[in-house]
Amino acid sequence: MTTFRKRILESINNENLQTALDNNTERRLKGRAAAFESIPDWRERRLRANKIRADVIDNLNAYLEKFIAKNEENGVIVHRAKDAAEAIQIVLNIAKKSPQSRGVRGENQKESSRKVLVAKSKSMVSEEIALNHALEKENIEVIETDLGEYIVQLRHERPSHIITPAAHLKKEQVAELFHEKLGIPYTTDIPTLTATARKVLREVFLTADIGLSGVNFGVAETGGVCIITNEGNGRMVATLPPVHIALMGMERIVPNLNDLALMLSLLPRSATGQKLTVYTQLLHKPIQNQTRHLVILDNGRTRLRNSPLRESLYCIRCGACLNACPVFRELGGHAYIGSDLSIAPYPGPIGSVISPGLLGENYVQLAQASSLCGACKDACPVNIDLPKLLTRVRAGQTEERGKKKDGAGLSSSTKFGLQMYTRIATHPKLFTASQKLAALTFSLFAPRSQWIRLPAFTGWGYSKDFPKFAGKTFRERYKGKHGGRETSIQVDKFAGEQVGRFEGEQVDKFQSEPVSQFIHELTALSGNVQQTNNATKDIIEFLKTHNISKIHLEPNVLDENLLREAGIEFTSEPDPQIIVGVTNAVCGLADTGSVLIVDGALHASLIPEIHIAVLKQSDILPSLPDAMHLINVTRAAVFVTGPSRTADIEMTLTIGVHGPKEIHVFLT
Repeated sequence: MTTFRKRILESINNENLQTALDNNTERRLKGRAAAFESIPDWRERRLRANKIRADVIDNLNAYLEKFIAKNEENGVIVHRAKDAAEAIQIVLNIAKKSPQSRGVRGENQKESSRKVLVAKSKSMVSEEIALNHALEKENIEVIETDLGEYIVQLRHERPSHIITPAAHLKKEQVAELFHEKLGIPYTTDIPTLTATARKVLREVFLTADIGLSGVNFGVAETGGVCIITNEGNGRMVATLPPVHIALMGMERIVPNLNDLALMLSLLPRSATGQKLTVYTQLLHKPIQNQTRHLVILDNGRTRLRNSPLRESLYCIRCGACLNACPVFRELGGHAYIGSDLSIAPYPGPIGSVISPGLLGENYVQLAQASSLCGACKDACPVNIDLPKLLTRVRAGQTEERGKKKDGAGLSSSTKFGLQMYTRIATHPKLFTASQKLAALTFSLFAPRSQWIRLPAFTGWGYSKDFPKFAGKTFRERYKGKHGGRETSIQVDKFAGEQVGRFEGEQVDKFQSEPVSQFIHELTALSGNVQQTNNATKDIIEFLKTHNISKIHLEPNVLDENLLREAGIEFTSEPDPQIIVGVTNAVCGLADTGSVLIVDGALHASLIPEIHIAVLKQSDILPSLPDAMHLINVTRAAVFVTGPSRTADIEMTLTIGVHGPKEIHVFLT
């Protein structure tokens, strides 16, 4: 039995893992289905998204050239890395030049002797190149700040899911981990565990020398970098440290902001079942007193682009294919291992293509862990034909076009068996004879058995049911039933009904009432909306009710004289002790309940526990595409959709992680 097969059996027999995976799958699939109901044209959108991704990969060099030029124009320092070693060296060089200007983290620790501290947001590319391990070897401290990533880092594990890194763990395991590593009393209360992580990691954000993040999309037209998170850690690492490093796979480009809006209508729905993530930020120029580096990685992508697996580069890393795959749902990500026993950085259906495609033959066996049922293709928001790509990996087509190594990932005995089957199955008469011979053989050796058992190593008759052979072949039974007549199945009508089943449905009941829809959507996300004729007076009343006497205030939002008269202090300087931040909102989005915050308001909407946004009713727009023109010239912008949240522990929704725990919108 191969090591890969042993790992599979271990996963299947692990009760804790099975419970955790079941919880993750059920909630992800239900959330995705509900989220897509709000966009009846999602089939058309995924086809458009597929065309956009195909165009980008076909013309990748031209888009990259434009993207890089715009970033350099914006004052971003751009680096190209051909492989993992080069990318690691680039990050090391940046870290070694770090000014370490965030202060000493320990009273008895001298500034000159302390480690460089890197606060890191989720990045699958960093997992691909094993960046954390490389930095730690150079005495650089790296702290994962996504809750799920932080948990698996404390356990010295790899993420088990692209979106939910700790999907393989139950709350009892996290409770024991935090008790052991963080010294808190043992508790399985998930809000308490989340609050503990918030407290520990807040200090990391405020003292980090470098913030390091991944990149969800790069916009060629503007040079913008889009990072989406729910917890707020992505915003923290990109705005608080004096140095920000964005690590990006070279294929993660969209041509323009309209195309970005399309992708953002599909990615969150597919990944987490949300209409829009809590924080969708677009970064152009570095913020004041900050240096930004953009590291664009190849690491096999050029080779993959020139191979029969090029379509895998369309992937936008939503993880939907993992949740849909019946194999992944039983195994989890840690079962996807290479020949050298290393866990693949990318698991599941897409991982079984891009892991061997990017990293070589070590991972070709992963493609065998698939039923080829097509659920992954149906779930993919950019319509990647994953079953086709998986069969190509199995056929050994992982290198450039023309090269082929049949039966990649299979044992010699399995290859021989399949070759013999191919010879028989491609000759109808020989195949019919083999069926009759097999039926006769089993009837002689197992006349009284309802189920047949083959040797244990095959699994048939032990973990998989293998019923008795039928008395007649399918062809014989078919001819007997239809008298030899040929029949055909009409599928066109059914297919047409499926494709058009949303046609004629009623439009959203709020479509003509953007204010009502905005209030409905934000309230559903645990946000609060208050309509007002005088924002300053009503906010003062809110502050007094909550016994708050000092706020972080964005300039030109409230009547400052009225605040002084009411005894409310205010400042525009970041202060982690202040619990309320008040900002202006450039616009609101009716269909998602989001507000757009730009430039100077970023800190006020991020660090305090309560975020108050002042929004004009006339500035509520129907949807994201209508607002894109408002951000293409700003230094930094973020769409905020409710208070920060996570579901990284047992898929249990918890409000208030690294960003504000409350958001209040005062509609004027």
